[in-house]
Amino acid sequence: MNISRENFRMLRKLAVVTVVMFGFGYGLVPLYKAICEATGINILALGEQVIVGNKGQMPKNTQVDTSRTITVEFDANSRGPWEFKPAQRSVQVHPGELTTVMYEFQNVQNRRMAAQAIASYAPQQAMAHFNKLECFCFTQYTLEPGEKKSWPVAFVIDSKLSKDVTTITLSYTFFEVGGKTPPAPVASLQVPATGAGS
Repeated sequence: MNISRENFRMLRKLAVVTVVMFGFGYGLVPLYKAICEATGINILALGEQVIVGNKGQMPKNTQVDTSRTITVEFDANSRGPWEFKPAQRSVQVHPGELTTVMYEFQNVQNRRMAAQAIASYAPQQAMAHFNKLECFCFTQYTLEPGEKKSWPVAFVIDSKLSKDVTTITLSYTFFEVGGKTPPAPVASLQVPATGAGS
């Protein structure tokens, strides 16, 4: 009898704790909003005010320079028996605009391979202003025989890029890492043939 009474008391205490915790969490929402609005750090509240003020439109990204358009061309080189190409050959972007393009790869060999890509830029001065936020070139990949992959490149071109540059070529070279390489030739000692008369 004592055991069931103790269990009942414990159940009542747990129920009270649960109700208090729920009430505390529920009461924090208006308190959080009031503190954040007073300190000016509530991003969500600021976003709501902007949407109401602009009749449902999101604020415009002021970092995008719409007065300039840059053509970005994509190139793919492979050092090995596989297929590697961009999903599209070029895009037109504004400096400061986030853009994502895809590269397609397929291991057409009958063996597993590990590979990685290296990027190069033309003109060379564009490299310092071509900011990649996501790129398959950051990582080495292992692909099974016949496996296909599509990888993104997300980038932003810095508006500090010289206004003379209107076209950038982003080229990737995809090469096998730790592939099969033939062994170095071994020098063999050759004994000169001796004639019968010597």
